[in-house]
Amino acid sequence: MRNTLHFKLKNKKVQEDVFNAIVKEQESIGYYGLPEQDISTVLDFAKTIPDDITQIAIIGIGGSSLGAKAIYEFIKPTRSLKRELYFFESTDPINVNNLISQLDFKKTHFLIISKSGTTVETFSIYKYIYSLNQNPKAYTFITDPDSPLEKYANDINASVLYLPDNVGGRFSVLSTVGLIPLALSGIDIQSLLDGALTLKKSFFDAGYIKNTLLKKAVYYARNHSQYSINCIFAYSETLKYFSEWYVQLWGESLGKTQRHSAFNVGLTPIGLIGPKDQHSFLQLIMEGTRDKSVTFIKIENFQDDIVIPDISLKHLESLDTLNNLPFSKLINMQCDSVIEALLEEDIPLDTITLKKVNEENIGALMYYYEILTSLVGELIDVNTYNQPGVEAGKIILKQKLKEQKS
Repeated sequence: MRNTLHFKLKNKKVQEDVFNAIVKEQESIGYYGLPEQDISTVLDFAKTIPDDITQIAIIGIGGSSLGAKAIYEFIKPTRSLKRELYFFESTDPINVNNLISQLDFKKTHFLIISKSGTTVETFSIYKYIYSLNQNPKAYTFITDPDSPLEKYANDINASVLYLPDNVGGRFSVLSTVGLIPLALSGIDIQSLLDGALTLKKSFFDAGYIKNTLLKKAVYYARNHSQYSINCIFAYSETLKYFSEWYVQLWGESLGKTQRHSAFNVGLTPIGLIGPKDQHSFLQLIMEGTRDKSVTFIKIENFQDDIVIPDISLKHLESLDTLNNLPFSKLINMQCDSVIEALLEEDIPLDTITLKKVNEENIGALMYYYEILTSLVGELIDVNTYNQPGVEAGKIILKQKLKEQKS
């Protein structure tokens, strides 16, 4: 993974201070240690699921599903996987019924994921599915120890797995939350962790990525009032759900009241996919309000040789320049052209290049963004790991549910 910054920043003192703060934060925040974990428990559990189970349904929302979905949808188009994953993330009745219609209950195992054990969205869906299939062997629950969900699972003699200590939902993709469904699908979770570990060592052991990440985080923090919108422009459809994961990670972590003031701060995340969003959002970036920074993500080797045929079309001869051009080269030419155009407009941007679509690269990319989020959160003086705004909505919803029952 390469990261090229197209903006300059010189402030070594701030970079050193925030690096030291993140080093200390490792003592209390659990996600930092996930790349080095022993995955034998996860792999042993995966072996207990019979081979005739060909579908895995994940019932969870936000951090309980977005990370696993991002990795699965990144790898899936390039690989023949062992099992299909289905993600129940919404209480939209059309969506619920559409997903259920795709399942063969005799060949499906359900993972119910809730850190607190009381997530309203998750259990509304679970209750409906449980009414259709009450076999406890069809379910595995992933939750915190001693949660109400653990007690329920024990009562019905269903399998229970646990989240590691001090790992928040949106930082949990490399924990059991993400590793269990990914392992069941046939994705190489050790390679996923190896990619994250390579990135971690490069940051904490003063490798190439340390200087890059620190410069980028300080630039974002220093300029977050002017450039309050951060866009990822990913030039591959395989990264569509990575963009969704990034939106939750960035928005829920950084949109806060500052710890030492009453100011509300934050950086708004936007996920874009090229080249299709060149025909929609790019115009706003190019000539709209100058409040956006952009990160382009490219794939160097698509491992696909599909080529535009050598065909000349009457009246469209000007498009013969496309003939014999690999699609993989065309999409990166499109990306490079947009980068050049935005640089001429002095838009702050950087480029991340992944060598190819595999577990190591997506593991490194996701860990990169987790560290970047922690750095920016420290620099803009927010608690990166809580979500009081989300909790406020949950409290109101639970009160409404009580009222409608009375």
